[in-house]
Amino acid sequence: MKPSAHFATLLGLTSILQWSAQVLLSTYVLIFPPFQIIAMTFFIAFGLMAAKWLWRGENGWRYARLPPVVWIFALLGLFGYSFLLYLALDYAPAVEVSLLVNLWPLLMVLFCGLLPGEHLRWYHVLGCCIGFAGSLVLVGPAVMGLFDTGHLTGQLLALASGAIWAAFCVSCRAAGDVPTDSVGWFCLATALLGLLCHFAGESSVLSAPPSAWWAIVILGLGPIGLAFFAWDVGLKHGHIRLLGVMAFFIPMLSAVLLILAGEGDWTWQIVFATLLITGGACVAAQDELLTLVRGRALVAVEDEPS
Repeated sequence: MKPSAHFATLLGLTSILQWSAQVLLSTYVLIFPPFQIIAMTFFIAFGLMAAKWLWRGENGWRYARLPPVVWIFALLGLFGYSFLLYLALDYAPAVEVSLLVNLWPLLMVLFCGLLPGEHLRWYHVLGCCIGFAGSLVLVGPAVMGLFDTGHLTGQLLALASGAIWAAFCVSCRAAGDVPTDSVGWFCLATALLGLLCHFAGESSVLSAPPSAWWAIVILGLGPIGLAFFAWDVGLKHGHIRLLGVMAFFIPMLSAVLLILAGEGDWTWQIVFATLLITGGACVAAQDELLTLVRGRALVAVEDEPS
């Protein structure tokens, strides 16, 4: 049964919360090489979907029968994004890479204007620019290193990574007839490609503390597994532009979680960035927010006793 737009949007928002915790969880798995992490976490995500098929007695193979173009876009989105991200980290500082990759919410909102029935307004662009200004404040002085000749290759790779993810998110909406269960097979294909890259250029790490292995499991079940499945539902059936705008909160929430875990301190940058990102989200997503508020008000009126 097709979910309502409100429910799908709320489900998509849970992905943003899970991705906000990904940075904190990733600090426990740095002992593993990047492509080994991709392989392990995406295998777990596939196992999560496979468990659902077994529980329901479904034939999971039917979700793998998709046109080649769908598979190409899926692998470009899931594996291409991760591959370029880790490649960028070899050529540029992590702070610069993170900032440029996190341009994807802005690009996603802009790309939404290409979808049937969607229109790009001036306040969408303004709100996204305000939100991105909040991200710049969060990064701080490191912004001055953007697009310097020494790290240009890594920065362009990071920008390409974010653009690919944004395009993939919008393409999910365009391919609304592809079931979310198919994402399970996309995760398996991504894991296999990650495994090939791992064997081609990395040394396997098998001796790691229990905390690292538990973090891998949690990443595979949450930010890589449930988050991708929930995001797919939100993109296909929810308010896609609202989800894109709210994604600006990911770096800010990541910083807050790191602080609460004792990995950082509160600064004026975080407070100011919070105000900018929140204000930008309200400006860019005013149509969607008003729709949600009116929908709730209508439900409340209908539920009042006569």
